[in-house]
Amino acid sequence: MKNQALLNKKPFEINYGQETETEINKLVKIINQTPTLKSLYPPRWLAIKLLESDEDIAQRLSAIPGSTELYTEAQASVESLKKILGDDVDILMADQRYRWINSLVKEVVMKPDQSILTNSDKIDKIVTNRFLGIPIFLIFMWIVFKLTADVSAPYLDWVEGVINGPIARWTTSFLGWIGLGDTWVVSLFMDGIIAGVGGVLVFVPVLMFLYIALAVLEDSGYMARAAFVMDRLMHALGLHGKSFLPMLVGFGCTVPAIYATRTLENKNDRILTGLLVPFMSCGARLPVYVLFASIFFPKNSGKVIFSMYLLGIVVAILLGVIFKRTLFKGKEQSAFVMELPPYRIPTLKGVWRHTWERTGAFVKKAWTIIMATSVILWFLMSIPTGGQGSFANTEIGNSVFASVSKAIAPAFKPLGFNSWEASGALVTGFVAKEVVISTMSQAYAAGEPDEEVEETPTFLEDLGEIVKSFAESTLDTIKSLPLIVGVNLLGEEEEAEPTALMDAIKESFEESSNGNGWLAALSYMVFVLIYTPCMVAIAAEWHELGAKWTWVSIFGQLFLAWLLSFIVFQGGILLGLG
Repeated sequence: MKNQALLNKKPFEINYGQETETEINKLVKIINQTPTLKSLYPPRWLAIKLLESDEDIAQRLSAIPGSTELYTEAQASVESLKKILGDDVDILMADQRYRWINSLVKEVVMKPDQSILTNSDKIDKIVTNRFLGIPIFLIFMWIVFKLTADVSAPYLDWVEGVINGPIARWTTSFLGWIGLGDTWVVSLFMDGIIAGVGGVLVFVPVLMFLYIALAVLEDSGYMARAAFVMDRLMHALGLHGKSFLPMLVGFGCTVPAIYATRTLENKNDRILTGLLVPFMSCGARLPVYVLFASIFFPKNSGKVIFSMYLLGIVVAILLGVIFKRTLFKGKEQSAFVMELPPYRIPTLKGVWRHTWERTGAFVKKAWTIIMATSVILWFLMSIPTGGQGSFANTEIGNSVFASVSKAIAPAFKPLGFNSWEASGALVTGFVAKEVVISTMSQAYAAGEPDEEVEETPTFLEDLGEIVKSFAESTLDTIKSLPLIVGVNLLGEEEEAEPTALMDAIKESFEESSNGNGWLAALSYMVFVLIYTPCMVAIAAEWHELGAKWTWVSIFGQLFLAWLLSFIVFQGGILLGLG
């Protein structure tokens, strides 16, 4: 009897209002007349899902015979309710559920007379404030990039010293020991692999400190607040609030950021966000910014790097506004709902895990894609097209790579950098943005005479020097922290010790821009920021956005990169800033 009573008991139902209930009952009647649908889904549940325009249910129904009439009637009901109620049906139905939940909570939950604010609530009153939220977010980002640039500086010199010192000596000695000391293999390893891959690995400390800072913000719960704060701005500009989440991911890597657009329910929102994500400066572009900022803006490198990230955000927002009012005009947006986690102190284990995963992915790319590209570039730089040289023994300016680069260099002359080395680096940057640095390391450094060493250190002496120099770099960083945090956040920065590569790049840009090297360098950084992302990111766009929008992204970014770089360089000349 008890079981029978439970079976006869009417299931719980939320009343969605007279107009909505009328349409639900109309759809339930059709479902009950279709045995296949009735056996697969509860009739009222299915009717509600159809009124909410659930894409998954619509796709499932398309494969069921006899469901065409139901789907057509459901679409008519949705349009009718929108005209009567003046809003999206799914939002109104969700609101009705929350109203019922709220009324139930009021009946069964006892609350103290005076509301108690948690520590998270007190902090949120400031960091999510309508007027203070965005400035606080920008301040946090500025501190992140400032500390990243300053704290990592001693380690950059340490990594470069290890690669160009002990590792280069060990490689040369090993090749000589196996009988390859007087062959082209030495050039392959020294001018190809070590110069290419090593030129990128030098910037691992910069990325590690950036990832540490971002991991601290994520684990503390602040990044969720950043998305909440930016949601207001995005909606004010006509964009979807959820679009900021993939863009935030884009600061790490463009590929997962493009796949993160799947969180957007509306197809047009996904396409629009996918087109804007590549303008966020991924970690692969950071080494280029660091190198050029250290060469041409040594006392303000942190400010210049931060400005690149800020420019990417501004360009994405402006393009989003233009696209939303042209290509995607009148397209509907779905609501943005998210839960703000409580603030917590980041754990060392959690921060290290995030940092290690992201840094490990960068290093893995260095030993796969970048190494393969460096080897290919070395061969192209070793094959002569003129002069008296032979394979692996030719002036780099007479190589195949130089000939191809010289052919495209005139296109960049109005931008201030028409040297074949800089132009060729942009071409190889299509493979991966880190390759821009490795290409320059090979193009500018190849063919330089080796420095004479009076006495070659032993293996144990090299190991001792590595450990000693690392300890000195760590000590220098610890000593500089109070100055960086307490005094130098807005002041000038210490100049990095110039290397042969830095001197070569500076001389080349000064020459190609008629003495306006810093303007040409700024123009080059803007081009690297805006132009087409790496091949893997393009493949992700093709998969998520389709062929048409991928081609729009590729050619659109190339044109915009050229245009903005032109404005930066030529505008600077006209304003007398050169």
